[in-house]
Amino acid sequence: MKTFDFDLFVIGGGSGGVRAARMAAQRGARVAIAEVAAMGGTCVNVGCIPKKLYSYAAHYAESFEESHGFGWSGTAPVFNWDVLRANRAREITRLNGIYNQLLANAGVTIITGWATLIDGHNVKVEEQTFSAKNILVSTGGTPTVPALEGREYIVTSDQMFDLEPFPKRLLVVGGGYIACEFASIFNGLGAEVTQVHRGEKLLTGFDHDVRSFIATEMEKTGVRLRLGAEVEAISKTAAGLQVTLQAGAGQVTVDAVLYATGRVPNTNGLGLEAAGVKLSHKGAIEVNSHYQSSLPSVYALGDVTARLQLTPVALGEAMVLVDHLLGPAAGKKRRSMSYDFVPTAVFTHPNIGTVGYSEEEARKVFGKVTVFRTDFKPLRHTLSGSTERTLMKLLVEDATDRVVGLHMVGPDAGEVVQGFAVAMKAGATKAVFDSTIGIHPTLAEEFVTMREPVTPFASD
Repeated sequence: MKTFDFDLFVIGGGSGGVRAARMAAQRGARVAIAEVAAMGGTCVNVGCIPKKLYSYAAHYAESFEESHGFGWSGTAPVFNWDVLRANRAREITRLNGIYNQLLANAGVTIITGWATLIDGHNVKVEEQTFSAKNILVSTGGTPTVPALEGREYIVTSDQMFDLEPFPKRLLVVGGGYIACEFASIFNGLGAEVTQVHRGEKLLTGFDHDVRSFIATEMEKTGVRLRLGAEVEAISKTAAGLQVTLQAGAGQVTVDAVLYATGRVPNTNGLGLEAAGVKLSHKGAIEVNSHYQSSLPSVYALGDVTARLQLTPVALGEAMVLVDHLLGPAAGKKRRSMSYDFVPTAVFTHPNIGTVGYSEEEARKVFGKVTVFRTDFKPLRHTLSGSTERTLMKLLVEDATDRVVGLHMVGPDAGEVVQGFAVAMKAGATKAVFDSTIGIHPTLAEEFVTMREPVTPFASD
């Protein structure tokens, strides 16, 4: 029987890779993990965590302004970009250390360097070669930038946290959640933000009411939306970066141009195809239900497989994979992974929280669907002076009374929706929602007090 250096070799120290390595080592497996950059991957270093910290920072300006309606007076503090950057960097460094410590405590061998696959059981990192019974590729994704004139002036989401100097004028290109979040964040921090998107609505794939509502709310805060527009070229002038839009749609002069038009799997330079690992036409590693690639000893999970590109999904996949390779932990059942009713949030201003199907999807999948929807001014804004409104929406399958879609645009939407996601995962019906007592006065209670459908059954 062949002896390997490791039972599991993990390429990529992001959320999924770290979780798989740590859990496998705790089960007694001999595990190594190779990472060329800071431990923690996109989420910790240039994604979820720093982005949420900056989102918190961006809310303070409006909070200071709103406080006057509640009796507070005086001049608001002045924002210091350098302080925010330094504090964020210190926190991320702390998290990097925690990730390294968790791995070390579990007995994982940490290898620093770029890893490439030699074959199904061998990996090369710099000048060293390691063998493993199984190999896991969890290298995540990376932003893409189109080939256009002036491409060299473009920045991606990875660079936004340390721009120097702070861009007083920012152009954001894209209509997905990353583009919308950065547009909201930098607008809140004091930049003049213009967002250009080739589509007629933001956030393709989200519920149509959410898409229209968030555009209105973002424009209220000061984000200038240019929908149905595309960038033709970028040039550097004495006044700043001059961005020319296609079809004679005009020009915009800014200090920085962020492209957030998509991400691609990090599969280049890993030796995957040469080793026999099949990739999709978009460069993602193709895997089966056990996260196994076309090369039986090589597995992949997270963004590199281009399924649901969410950190908690990668973490869940890692736990399922470890159970598959090593069996469940003592006294535990073997885990499984379902991609139904995965909740998600978008940290725009205001936030978006969603779980389940959009109205369009629900009608295709379930046929007869009843819609409950409300939008209103929250209690807080009766005194704050803000014109911000909140949207809440439920989609109910008529045949079963099951709630199959739940959407919210409003403050702390992610916090509100997380709890309802549990109920929906358990199959909660509209009758269960209706019989649940709300907490008053809260925004969340609206989800259990909506009684009148927007689209009555008779009109479907």
